Amino acid sequence: MGEAKNGEIRQITNETIWEDRKHHLWFPLSFTKYSVANGRLYVNSGMLSSREDECLLYRITDISMTRSLAQRLFGTGTIHLNTKDRSTPVIRLENIANPAGVKRVLSDLIEKEREEKHVVGRDMYGASSHLDPEEFD
Repeated sequence: MGEAKNGEIRQITNETIWEDRKHHLWFPLSFTKYSVANGRLYVNSGMLSSREDECLLYRITDISMTRSLAQRLFGTGTIHLNTKDRSTPVIRLENIANPAGVKRVLSDLIEKEREEKHVVGRDMYGASSHLDPEEFD
């Protein structure tokens, strides 16, 4: 398969499903890179010192998208992901291209991962230390 352009949603290799960079205006000029591969979401940031955050897709509990006027003009948006991951309870995919398409793809992948791992809603409540199971009885 050929090389994918930034922001394009398609299978790039057998492992990587989506990748993009944080955009400034419509230019993907940033040291923050996002990707989805092998049932995980990766956020790589930094130039001199770098950081990589990883979250299993089935641990994502909620997805929302915001688009300011400037983002709508430049075709970008921000996706907010609430997770049951202790190190990164909220992940923001900032200023990415085609945010509505990415949101749909992520939502489908999350559901697929949950089905494959047989994870149901009640399994997710115990994944975070700040939730009290008695609140849901």
